[in-house]
Amino acid sequence: MVENTMNEVKMAKLELIDEESFFERLSSEQRKLYSIAFSYLRNEADALEVVQEASCRAWMKRKKLKDEQSFTPWLIRITINCCMDELRRKKRVFPVEKLEDETAQEMKSSDRIDLERAMDRMKPKYRHVIMLKYYQDMKTVDIAKVLKKPEGTIKTWLREGLKQLRKDL
Repeated sequence: MVENTMNEVKMAKLELIDEESFFERLSSEQRKLYSIAFSYLRNEADALEVVQEASCRAWMKRKKLKDEQSFTPWLIRITINCCMDELRRKKRVFPVEKLEDETAQEMKSSDRIDLERAMDRMKPKYRHVIMLKYYQDMKTVDIAKVLKKPEGTIKTWLREGLKQLRKDL
């Protein structure tokens, strides 16, 4: 009985250490997660909410992470999935104020707005790769880890996405 109690205490201490290291690693990635979320959602409040949601999902699914080296790509993937969920949710709800804002913005058409529209029309797989490469300055090897695809596929998607952007712009 005393041995069982000792094992329980050891397990509790181990979990506490794991919890501390998890949150330390998570907090060191918060800035990167926020910039990814912001590049997808283009809204500070939504980006912060998505980072919080991604952190929560990561905490709940932390036991499924097998390889500690994959922590950052795993977090980025969760964040992208949360962003996509939020974008899908926003498509269903379209507030009237936003409609008025967009018509006002159309009056001041600029290169940035044209680029954002072209990115919105792009296939998600190409958009993910381009956003991670050019907005987050990630290497193709890292993007391949995040998206769980071969590096050659990532390079192809990058080339095709850029080709589509050139055509649209």
